[in-house]
Amino acid sequence: MREDLSKKKVFVISGHAQSGKTSLTEALLYKTGITNRLGKVEEGNTLSDYSEDEIERKSSINASFFNLTHKGFFFQFIDTPGYLDFIGELISASFGVDFGIIVVDAGSGVEVGTEKAWQILREKNLPCLFFINKLDKENTDYLITLKDIKDSLAKKASPLIYPLGEGTNFKDVINILDKERLDSLEGVQKEEALSLYSQIVENIAESDDTLLEKYLEKGSLEYKEIIPALKKAIISGEIFPVLGGSATSLIGIDLLIEVLTELMPSYSELPPYKGEDEQGNSLEIERKAEAPFSAQVVKTIFDPYVGQLNIFRVFSGKLTSNSGFYNSTKKNKEKITQLYFLQGKEQRVQEVIFAGEIGAVAKLKDTSTGDSLCSEERKVVFPDIKFPEPTYSASVKPKTRQDEEKISGALTKLSLEDPTFKVGRDSQTKELIVSGVGELHINVIVNRIKRRFSTEVELGKPKVPYKETITKSVKVQGKYKKQTGGRGQYGDVWIEVEPLERGKEFEFVDKIVGGAIPRNFIPSVEKGVRKAMQEGFLAGYPITDIRVTLYDGSYHPVDSSDIAFQIAGSMALKKALEQGGAVLLEPIMNVEIVVPEEFMGQVTGDINSRRGRVLGMEAKGKNQVVKVQVPLAEMFKYASDLRSVTGGRGSYSMSFSHYEIVPQRIAQGIIEQARKSKEEE
Repeated sequence: MREDLSKKKVFVISGHAQSGKTSLTEALLYKTGITNRLGKVEEGNTLSDYSEDEIERKSSINASFFNLTHKGFFFQFIDTPGYLDFIGELISASFGVDFGIIVVDAGSGVEVGTEKAWQILREKNLPCLFFINKLDKENTDYLITLKDIKDSLAKKASPLIYPLGEGTNFKDVINILDKERLDSLEGVQKEEALSLYSQIVENIAESDDTLLEKYLEKGSLEYKEIIPALKKAIISGEIFPVLGGSATSLIGIDLLIEVLTELMPSYSELPPYKGEDEQGNSLEIERKAEAPFSAQVVKTIFDPYVGQLNIFRVFSGKLTSNSGFYNSTKKNKEKITQLYFLQGKEQRVQEVIFAGEIGAVAKLKDTSTGDSLCSEERKVVFPDIKFPEPTYSASVKPKTRQDEEKISGALTKLSLEDPTFKVGRDSQTKELIVSGVGELHINVIVNRIKRRFSTEVELGKPKVPYKETITKSVKVQGKYKKQTGGRGQYGDVWIEVEPLERGKEFEFVDKIVGGAIPRNFIPSVEKGVRKAMQEGFLAGYPITDIRVTLYDGSYHPVDSSDIAFQIAGSMALKKALEQGGAVLLEPIMNVEIVVPEEFMGQVTGDINSRRGRVLGMEAKGKNQVVKVQVPLAEMFKYASDLRSVTGGRGSYSMSFSHYEIVPQRIAQGIIEQARKSKEEE
């Protein structure tokens, strides 16, 4: 069965947090006989949310992988988190599936997580179906939620079910393509159901010119024409079926499974994959079992028993245990031992992973998320998985010296598992900085460090890497003379210090003539100047954007030395800083904010309050892209603030632009705080 690619279905379950994705996963596994009990999120006993932090939060944090068989079909699917802080899980999952289920909470309708799931899946042109969940809850209405999906996401969202009853009286759903069931309805129910039937038949007719002509002529279509046309329209992205029910009450699940089996695409029914050879030429990879092996790693996890597990999707050919492959991203060969399927937290041994399937392999030496894998006979590189850049940062330090030894390994493993989590050390402040998608993301990482690696850390606000510079040119002397019993020390330099344009950092110019300072001592002067630059002047921040010209000096044939000229150079620069109108510089960031039109006023007003300036705006679909420049010091909590202002619908990216002079009133506070901190030390 698994060798038959027409019997293979691979999909992702996505949607907003708390919409019932994990409950739907449990329902699918229970209804197809994989489990004999229906796990419940609130009881912490689902197969999907198995980690301690997920059980504690009663919400998914990691993607979970499952497989099942039903009526001769082999299904694999991924349950993904809905919180935007963990959006990387859905992005990577979208590279390993052929279609998506988007779960919508009937009580809440289309939410920001629904919009994000739709955007990610459609960017990859994946067919989608919607499942309106929790129709058995109070104040829910299938028709209102259906309209919300049509208005907000997909005009061609097409109803496939009609609910019998609503709210707490919700009892069942019927397939509106089942004319016998429709005809058995009466009154308002029959009227509404027939209206929905007309909607989907019209959409099906519009997807096919021949059917449209027949529909306009006769006003109806036959069932035997509807089903193949509907499947074709779903695969081409012209129709997005809408089902519904209650995952926890198992209502509507049988019909969902029937639709997954009969209407959603099998692996072999979709177009070839796009890739490139190692020279950058385009390749088409056909979905065939007999083709050379090709795959891509979609996720990396660290299992406490088997160590690093790379989870990969096979696009063509097959991979067998105790063999190997070529990593075309890293350009190296990897040997493998045992292959697995994942079933929640369990690894189930497999001898072979076929085209279309998601497998896992342990203990690879140099393979990570996003890497392309292939046979050496046909080398192919697939498009890289692009994750969002982290927008929330915190400084992190271990609580004890013992923790200090463990923390590096822990953070490295967690960053390999989660490409949206970054770790780095600021070269200026020397702080260890962790960055993620949001505050919740970083808090979850800290809990994982504690639980999985028995290491405790403290989070803090990162220090801003301020710098200092001068605003006017000065000429100064630095003279170091020390006489002790025996040989003394003597170094004498004259330097001119000038401000440079932003970003030029430092220039040292040697204009010594006539041997005023011996050649071997000139590097010593530069070394002393550079040392003084690191120590700063106003608040201890590094000096930047200056040109130092050494133009005169004197020496003593006996007492002059390397250290004497270092000290003289350092003394000269400090004197120049005193006289050169020293100022504080702060990093300015380029920020692109993507927000719906209705939030523009609030967002631009907030940016102005952060000392930012708006550079321009442009439309992008339903959203506006606002380009601004803002001081880094004002951006540390922006991820949370933007989410709050826009109801989670805003997003942003940030990159360094340049340094600018800090306004005097703000600079004074920074300088005083720096001096106070130094005194406390």
